[in-house]
Amino acid sequence: MSARRFVVVSGGGSGIGRAIARRFAAQGDHVTVLGRRPGPIAAVAEEIGGVAVAVDLTDPHAVEQARESLPARVDVLVNNAGRRLPALDEPDLAAVADHWRGMYDHIVLPTVLLTEALLPRIARPGGRIVSIGSTAGLRGNNAYGAAKAAVHAWNHTLATRVGPDGITANIVVPGYVADTEFAFDMVQDAAELARRAEATLVKRVGRPDDIAAAVAFVASPEAGYMTGEFVNVSGGHVLGR
Repeated sequence: MSARRFVVVSGGGSGIGRAIARRFAAQGDHVTVLGRRPGPIAAVAEEIGGVAVAVDLTDPHAVEQARESLPARVDVLVNNAGRRLPALDEPDLAAVADHWRGMYDHIVLPTVLLTEALLPRIARPGGRIVSIGSTAGLRGNNAYGAAKAAVHAWNHTLATRVGPDGITANIVVPGYVADTEFAFDMVQDAAELARRAEATLVKRVGRPDDIAAAVAFVASPEAGYMTGEFVNVSGGHVLGR
């Protein structure tokens, strides 16, 4: 059996983040789950025998304080936290500006701030940084797609920066994934769910465990020669490029 690793998963209280935390815990890793809401992350931590740390990852001061509760060595960092804001309804320009700033704050800042806070603790060599992107960042989807595209672009710089230390940095790029809060916001009926399934090549929608499996591979010791990559997990809805 491989040595137990220390894994930090942001946005781990539900959906994809919860599935990722469960996956690493099932492998025997020590998992710390981060999130804004104390209740859901505490429930996940209790289920997997891990640690819960409640923190607003958009707030630099809060991230600095939370760092004291995080492992002194981090073998795997999974940046999953992110919040998609509701679409605007005939907005004025001030509302447009607030919406775009808010989307950037909730999608980009949690990933960048947590990574910067923990970068000195990432294992050298062998550390893994895995961030969750979106096919919206590849094909476009207004402010949300633009914010995810910013995460994708940032990862290129990160991979270049940490590569000489033997750390990899990759993006796992989900398509539509059911059983997540994003999905509940977007899909309200069976007909729309069927339409999304039909838009894939495998004729089904994704599940959180599909994304967790991809993250587990990218974070594995065997993936040490893979960095700066986008790993599509969309059932062929968006093809590799």
